[in-house]
Amino acid sequence: MQLGCKSPSDVAKAMKDNEVEMIDLRITDVPGLWHHISYPAAVFKEDNIVEGMGFDGSSIRGFKAINESDMLLMPDVKTAFIDPFARYKTLVMICDVKDPYSGEFYSRDPRGIALKAEAFMRNSGTGDNAYFGAEAEFFVFDDVKMGQGLNYATYEVDSVEGHWNSLSDEMPNLGHKIGPKAGYFPCPPLDSLNDIRAEMSLLMRQIGLEVECHHHEVATGGQCEIDMRFDTLIRHADSLMMYKYVVRNVAKQHGKTATFMPKPLYGDNGSGMHTHQSIWKDGNPEFADEAGYAGLSQLCRWYIGGLLKHAGSILAFAAPTTNSYRRLVPGYEAPVNLAWSLRNRSAACRIPAYSNSPKAKRIEFRCPDPSCNPYLAFSAQLMAGLDGIRNRIDPGDPVDKNIYDLPPEELAHIPTVPGQLSDAIRCLEEDHAYLLEGEVFTTDFIESYIDLKRTTELDPIRLRPHPYEFVLYYEL
Repeated sequence: MQLGCKSPSDVAKAMKDNEVEMIDLRITDVPGLWHHISYPAAVFKEDNIVEGMGFDGSSIRGFKAINESDMLLMPDVKTAFIDPFARYKTLVMICDVKDPYSGEFYSRDPRGIALKAEAFMRNSGTGDNAYFGAEAEFFVFDDVKMGQGLNYATYEVDSVEGHWNSLSDEMPNLGHKIGPKAGYFPCPPLDSLNDIRAEMSLLMRQIGLEVECHHHEVATGGQCEIDMRFDTLIRHADSLMMYKYVVRNVAKQHGKTATFMPKPLYGDNGSGMHTHQSIWKDGNPEFADEAGYAGLSQLCRWYIGGLLKHAGSILAFAAPTTNSYRRLVPGYEAPVNLAWSLRNRSAACRIPAYSNSPKAKRIEFRCPDPSCNPYLAFSAQLMAGLDGIRNRIDPGDPVDKNIYDLPPEELAHIPTVPGQLSDAIRCLEEDHAYLLEGEVFTTDFIESYIDLKRTTELDPIRLRPHPYEFVLYYEL
């Protein structure tokens, strides 16, 4: 349930009016997962919201070492909602993390970084609000198995609508399987997840998310999308965390499992998170100019220039997993080409043409995927765009052709995104000065993030034999 709280006293009233039994405080770790701690409502007071609640941050991924682990949870009352999945009436609030000694945002708290990015934009005079709208895709599977050991590595996912089940013993097998790349907008019974997505959508609206539509996506095996209305950077990042929470829990209630992993199936479409963005100032859309190409302002073109220039380091946050680069592969539908265009979906930056209204003018950055931490991914994109505006970075001419149909001599002049996570991390090492402006990101955070990625993802993947290597090399 959406509560509409604006002050600690509003939270206290909501607790009483809704007969709340538990208070649940949530933070987001650096990779992008929610963590929570719960308090009986009887021991939670208004002062706890103002003064914060102490916790040990040493076990949160990417946070402090054990010798400096004391931190404060600072609830944001505007995020308060009633958890639709808890057995006991539970009021949830998303929190910022602060240092108990300095009172400042903790430099490694992703939500604090997002708040600083918004403040930096306002202080620069560029705009009052940066609006983001992310189209997060996901898969719903009926079964998942995975394992990794000294002498084995395996995974298997299954979906009742997957085309590989056309000959399975379902007793009876009624058909209704979705072929490869044939999953876009089919009606039931081919779309076996319509009612589940509807339930997800209605629960999202119940807790305050502005859901606009839902549909099956291109891939076989349960690929879905639920679209939310755009909002300010911080509120949309909050909403995306709530979105993932609802998707996973509704799937579980139906005996299914949901994943935001960008490429769980070989040979079919992966899950992206096309991210729409715009800047407004004094109630006016700063990206609109009727005299400009596609109705875009010069400021918008500079913003695009910043995104394209810094795309490699942005993707260290916006496509942050080794699996992300199974999706970002040249020659397929994925937007790997660092160009911009009106309507052209083969470009990294697209200008949606659904409306000619100045209020609808925005850019769509198509490279991100839903495995990202939205606070970090949105902040990196905003900081890159602001750098483009500040330094008047020219994005070059728009490419209004299908890039995949270009002859090799033309295609050679269009740069592409990093080919793997290690390349994106290297880009972040070499290109992060724009992120340090206004101390939005800090050198400490960048260094700790790179170390986290290398030690927990890149090295473990690099050192392990891949199952397909046995197919290729066992008999050599």
